Amino acid sequence: MDVRVVDRTNRRQTQTPAHQAPPCTLVIFGAGGDLTKRLLMPAIYNLSKAKLLSENFAIIAVDRTPKPVEAFRDYLAEGIRSFVSDTAAGPATEPFDAQAWEFVASRISHFAGDLTQSDTYARLHDTLEKTVAQHQTGGNAVFYLAVAAQLFGTIVEQLGTAGLAREQNGSFRRVIIEKPFGTDLDSARALNARILKVLSESQIYRMDHFLGKETVQNIMVLRFANGIFEPIWNRDHIDHVQITVAETVGVELRARFYEQTGALRDMVPNHVFQLLSMTAMEPPNSFEADAVRTEKHKVLEAVHPLDDAEVRRNTVRGQYAAGTLGGAMDKAYREEPRVAPDSSTETYVAMQLGIDNWRWAGVPFYLRTGKRLARRTTEIAIQFKQAPFALFRDTPVDILTPNILVLHLQPDEGASLQFGAKIPGPEIALGGVRMDFHYKDYFKTEPSTGYETLVYDCMIGDQMLFNRADGVEAGWEVVQPILDLWRNDKTVPLEMYPAGGSGPEAADNLLWRSGRHWRPIG
Repeated sequence: MDVRVVDRTNRRQTQTPAHQAPPCTLVIFGAGGDLTKRLLMPAIYNLSKAKLLSENFAIIAVDRTPKPVEAFRDYLAEGIRSFVSDTAAGPATEPFDAQAWEFVASRISHFAGDLTQSDTYARLHDTLEKTVAQHQTGGNAVFYLAVAAQLFGTIVEQLGTAGLAREQNGSFRRVIIEKPFGTDLDSARALNARILKVLSESQIYRMDHFLGKETVQNIMVLRFANGIFEPIWNRDHIDHVQITVAETVGVELRARFYEQTGALRDMVPNHVFQLLSMTAMEPPNSFEADAVRTEKHKVLEAVHPLDDAEVRRNTVRGQYAAGTLGGAMDKAYREEPRVAPDSSTETYVAMQLGIDNWRWAGVPFYLRTGKRLARRTTEIAIQFKQAPFALFRDTPVDILTPNILVLHLQPDEGASLQFGAKIPGPEIALGGVRMDFHYKDYFKTEPSTGYETLVYDCMIGDQMLFNRADGVEAGWEVVQPILDLWRNDKTVPLEMYPAGGSGPEAADNLLWRSGRHWRPIG
């Protein structure tokens, strides 16, 4: 069964018009890196294409190595052209827009310097002043930290020392910090304390790019703008919730980073907990940034803290072994370049959590994320409690189809609802059917990296989709007991699973023991 939503004109709706961002200089630290070329600059290109950048906009690209500005612009243009032609990013509706790119490229200047040295920031101060005068940006600046996490604190402190973080004469100075924000609870607290000595919370934009995806933002709209969902969004009606973030890729070129991080640190306190918070939060009193972030923080505060016995019982860590994915043989994680042959780094995590509040007490939340799995998918599945069976006791019906609402976040964005219906015929027999909604059927969308919304929101000063200090620390507080036990207890098994599968069997046991099962990945 297929459901198509149409508006009164019976045409697909386009994206909501937005106001142009204010004049601004975007200072990108790590401008020569992969993140800038592959994700950030395509996002800036898309903002230019949508006419959302001010005429008084400029970019200072900061990198360690000097490079002629024309060569650097050509290097970034390669990433834009690749993005436009990449079918994985979505069906491009038009070819490369040379005019939109020229608007951006003509405003890029290149700046070389060692990010650990104070003289770099003194020179950058002078360069920014010249850029302000040349492009009439009004002194507004966004500093984007597309660098290794160990440089976050140093850069912010140097910005403060050089006077670059000071807001004056009505101008703004804001800093975007990519994940990971800390490696555990203590380091996250220390980093927060360090940067808050220089910046106010209103200047700090802790980015989780998952929140730039339209379907993630739509979780709150689906819940709070539709009267049919919120009244049943609680322990009285919901049996359990599954959140899945599955990837087909391995560690790719990130082995050195991943060996020190693992799936738990890399995905759970940020991506997965953002989805958990938005699914379980109470309605905020407005869509004002702090109202939303406060409710999300309350969810993480209410997560039942795990003791050592609960960590052993309710968490699973795994690592991919050799296997077949997409018809090709894939190597094991321990065979990847720059990975130790006896590595115990997890590439898969599954856990069962509970939320100790009136809405969710007794409802298990099952979370899983992993690499080299059968299919790339991110989804939230809300399974409702079964209807009473008494009515069907004297019929051929053996089992009732469970009602499951699935929010598909990637790659096929939309939602589906599974329910039971009578199979045509003389007897009472039931079959499972499904109603499907696909974004692409209703809304005209452009290829997106997910960064467009976040960069634009920072420019206009909207922090709703960015993490606050207490939210970061609350996420780490939940996972810290898991990190501690996995590090200190060598008897905790590392479950191996074949590449191209659905994860280790031990993860299935988390649900089987209570008569439940994971939704299939493959």
